[in-house]
Amino acid sequence: MVKQAMLLLLSLLFICFTPKSLASTQNTYNVVDLGARPNGRTDSTKAFMSAWTAACGSDSAATVYVPPGRYLVQKADFAGKCRNSAITFRIDGTLVAPSDYHVLNAGSWILFQGVDGVTLSGGTLDGQGSDLWACKAAGGSCPVGAASLVFDNSSNININGLTSLNSQLFHVVINGCQNVMVQGVTVSAPGNSPNTDGIHVQRSSGVTILDAHIGTGDDCISIGPGTNNLLIGDVTCGPGHGISIGSLGSNQQEPGVQNVTVKTAVIRGTMNGLRIKTWGKPSNAFVKDVHFQHSSGVKISDVTYQDIHGTSATEVGVKFDCSRSNPCSGVILDGVKLTYMNKPAEGYCLYAGVQVEDVQATNCLQS
Repeated sequence: MVKQAMLLLLSLLFICFTPKSLASTQNTYNVVDLGARPNGRTDSTKAFMSAWTAACGSDSAATVYVPPGRYLVQKADFAGKCRNSAITFRIDGTLVAPSDYHVLNAGSWILFQGVDGVTLSGGTLDGQGSDLWACKAAGGSCPVGAASLVFDNSSNININGLTSLNSQLFHVVINGCQNVMVQGVTVSAPGNSPNTDGIHVQRSSGVTILDAHIGTGDDCISIGPGTNNLLIGDVTCGPGHGISIGSLGSNQQEPGVQNVTVKTAVIRGTMNGLRIKTWGKPSNAFVKDVHFQHSSGVKISDVTYQDIHGTSATEVGVKFDCSRSNPCSGVILDGVKLTYMNKPAEGYCLYAGVQVEDVQATNCLQS
């Protein structure tokens, strides 16, 4: 009897002191409780929107929770301004885009707009873009498609542990945002998938991208006009087109790109490594203070490529093709080791002042 009483007491203590499940925690809104079905076929958009509305309307920190399973979600716009600035969107399952690519022809699939203090944690976004790519490859009458995840005009954003698969267009877009941390993100799409940039940043400041693994059919990371104070570190890229600034200078009046740092990037099997793309016409755009083929009216200066290792898809692995009227200046190559066919890649420089430090490449031919 004494032993049974002790066991009963221990059981009661366990019940009393075991934390509540995430699904039942105050200010946590479980999409399944709100009608979502984890079968990958039932439209669960309404449940996701209901969970967001509740979390956004909470006076204190709140969580939208997505349990394991596959959830079919149509276009979803999660808009602010919210009553609190500490919302966690925790995903333990997979969000699946509609298989009919005509449904999402609206620029974005999952959109966060005008929000502050949102954390998107874990989970997978499956854009199901293969049918749209096939339509484009066949030259058919196809819609443009949609980016899988977009943060627009938002601040204090944290994206961590996310996996994005087979987006119709760009996988992750950061536009008009301030103070964004992207960490531990994996992007995967075939090397021949069109316009499937991994992470695109534009008109944003204070963005950090760390520990990303990106393989796609376009730029692993693309950096558009108006980007400043961007740090990229510990990134693995390939397949894809590499890490690209631009294109810039398409308009006469266009904001420039400033203070970009790329550190410890491993680039394999890409069309390019690290490049700056510009239009060959006059523009007030600029690129400066970049610590990371060009022929245009955009002035490029103070660019550092540091600790870049990998293979080149062409014999020339380092190429600076700059403008005669606006030559590149202050370019530093430090710890750049690229190979082509198991030999050091070639280097080529045109109208570029390049300082070489610890670079495994034969020549940087001056013309």
